[in-house]
Amino acid sequence: MDRSRPFVAVLTATLLAGTGITALSSAARAADADLARNGGFESGLDGWTCTAGTTVTSPVRSGSSALQATPAGSDNARCAQTVTVKPDSQYTLAGYVRGSYVYLGAGGTGTTDVSAWTQSAPNWQQLSTTFRTGPSTTRVTIYTHGWYGTGAYHADDISLVGPSVDPGRPPAPPTGLRTGTVTSSSVALSWTAASGATSYAVYRDGVKVQTVSGTSATVTGLSPQTAYAFQVAAVNDAGESAKSATVTATTTAGGGGDTDLPPHALVGYLHASFANGSGYTRLADVPDSWDVIDLAFGEPTSVTSGDIRFDRCPAAECPNVESDADFKAAIRAKQAAGKKVLISIGGQNGQVQLSTTAARDTFVSSVSKIIDEYGLDGLDIDFEGHSLSLNADDTDFKNPKTPVIVNLISAVKTLKARYGADFVLTMAPETFFVQLGYQYYGTGKWGGQDPRAGAYLPVIHALRDALTLLHVQDYNSGPIMGLDNQYHSMGGADFHIAMTDMLLTGFPVAGDANNVFPPLRPDQVAIGMPASTNAGNGHVAPAEVVKTLDCLTRKVNCGSYATHGTWPALRGLMTWSINWDRYSNWEFQRTFDGYFG
Repeated sequence: MDRSRPFVAVLTATLLAGTGITALSSAARAADADLARNGGFESGLDGWTCTAGTTVTSPVRSGSSALQATPAGSDNARCAQTVTVKPDSQYTLAGYVRGSYVYLGAGGTGTTDVSAWTQSAPNWQQLSTTFRTGPSTTRVTIYTHGWYGTGAYHADDISLVGPSVDPGRPPAPPTGLRTGTVTSSSVALSWTAASGATSYAVYRDGVKVQTVSGTSATVTGLSPQTAYAFQVAAVNDAGESAKSATVTATTTAGGGGDTDLPPHALVGYLHASFANGSGYTRLADVPDSWDVIDLAFGEPTSVTSGDIRFDRCPAAECPNVESDADFKAAIRAKQAAGKKVLISIGGQNGQVQLSTTAARDTFVSSVSKIIDEYGLDGLDIDFEGHSLSLNADDTDFKNPKTPVIVNLISAVKTLKARYGADFVLTMAPETFFVQLGYQYYGTGKWGGQDPRAGAYLPVIHALRDALTLLHVQDYNSGPIMGLDNQYHSMGGADFHIAMTDMLLTGFPVAGDANNVFPPLRPDQVAIGMPASTNAGNGHVAPAEVVKTLDCLTRKVNCGSYATHGTWPALRGLMTWSINWDRYSNWEFQRTFDGYFG
């Protein structure tokens, strides 16, 4: 079906068949048109405003794309567009959907707002409904949405058939574009209203990044100390104006944003649920140098349950363990001093596979219970081993469909929405799950590869706007190919420089130049290192730590590897672990303090 042309009488009759609606006359049908813009999602989300939607190439009903939207605990994944209509006129809204509890509806009709829905559509199912506009109604909002936490749904070929309205001409370009408050990750913009505009499209470096209804916007997700160019276009039903004159702004050096982290932070894991050769360290005894303290570990009752429990180290194993009351008091004291205390989920022994929506929901509720009981600042995702792997048909990190991946993303988004902007989210994947993705992603085009290769990439990408810190474990790793197409091995600054450069530069996934994992902001990245030779393979001496930081933040002492930039806003260092650093006379902490102090 060509969605750009008016519907013919036969198709209109088909849409109305079985609905009890009298078919329109031939003369009326001749004037009817499909008013939905980009109803087949062939142009991405152009024309649609979605809270949690993207376009996918499979499954589709027709054409090459369809909508995929994933509801969360507080978001029904609504996608909507506003359409100009004639007053006192009859319209038919129709579309095809897949999934559970999927809705298609129209609001602002001026009469009775309508919707159609399906409880379960394992294959494409058509939904349709009709409405009559009120005597003064000129704009109607059509929408589709799912239901809270029920999993992704798909939609395609959405149409609104009825009398068309001459849209007139696009408005003139906006004038007076200017910048306002500039931070390390955002730029505020404002401009003079354009006559006849119903909305405005905001462009960053030539790419549309927002559509707003007013004459101001704040562009977020920017990198510190980076220059950006902005333009604005005015939009109405006839289309989009030419772009405005360009204004430029350079973001500041950064300082932590909503999470209040210092410009350079020291992150460490505290053995809170077990003891080993390093001995137990009481939370109150952790020095003030540590800005983020990850309580290790919350673990599941079984691999697939999603039921996470955090058990304090028993006195028989940790004779000097503090009471629950003292432990909670120490958390409050650390927070009063500006530190962040997180629950870390997973670890070497805590395999977590959220293979079902039930496990996802249990994960959210059980993690929330831990956070609430101890008054924690957020969550660290430390999934290792076989927690994350990709199905054979899951080849696009931007549009994952493997349940353990999709459910983890959904669960973390729900937690972020529940606790708000101050919620601290960190991740500690191994190099196998991230940088190895430069060469291999999942089982590969011809199969046979390890399905875990690069499996963290869709999680990081989907959550990058909510991500406070990524600190990849640059230890216990085999050789990894860097952006210079050379293999780099643990044991010196070179490995840390190459691995971190990949995160800050971005890289093609599985060698596909058309499928690039975008760079993270430097304030989102810390370098993961073992605190001592006892803590893990890949320990490097303090001098190598200093070389790493010199190269990445000042581009000196780089050795043989040529970085693709200089990042003075690099957030800092992470180590396994605080306990092992104490065992080694605080060598790692003293190196950090000496460099950034």
